[in-house]
Amino acid sequence: MASVLSPDGYVPATVRTSVKILVVGPFAVGKTTYVGTLSEIRPLRTEETMTQAGALVDDLSGVRGKNTTTVAMDFGRLTIGDDVVLYLFGAPGQQRFTQMWKDLAYGALGALVLVDPTRLEESFDVMGLLEELGLPYAVAVNQFDGAPRFPEAELREALDLLPETRLVSCDARDRGSSAQALISLVDYLFDPIRQEHS
Repeated sequence: MASVLSPDGYVPATVRTSVKILVVGPFAVGKTTYVGTLSEIRPLRTEETMTQAGALVDDLSGVRGKNTTTVAMDFGRLTIGDDVVLYLFGAPGQQRFTQMWKDLAYGALGALVLVDPTRLEESFDVMGLLEELGLPYAVAVNQFDGAPRFPEAELREALDLLPETRLVSCDARDRGSSAQALISLVDYLFDPIRQEHS
């Protein structure tokens, strides 16, 4: 996935297609890191330091070293080839931002769901909301340092994924790995067989 950026930072004049993609997942799964890793521009981030008051609503159990949280969205851009640009919108993971998710989903072609392999059950609400919105998605298991690795069949069963739902592993800190996860989503979105049945 090559990125073609004009010298002045603007999208090249040859770009004819823009695609909006959501990057979603539960709280503290790596969405901000993922968008920042792939973005060819300085990403927009709305992270704020977590406070003691936030501990009452943001469950930090099972989360290592988390001291900031996204309070609105993350935004990045990735130009593909000469004529396509992807706009990446990272949605906050807490349930209190559900209405914001719905607003961000407007006009999106699809979503990439980041999953923490140590907290799989926290992804159910995310995928349920995407299904409610009718937004197609692929799933990327973010392999943190020291995170367990499970066979694909076990992950599919644990996440209750349909056979056609794309499932990949990635490291949100690694550009190549993150790009492969995005490619799996784009391939799925443009799969003619899926389009026939949607």
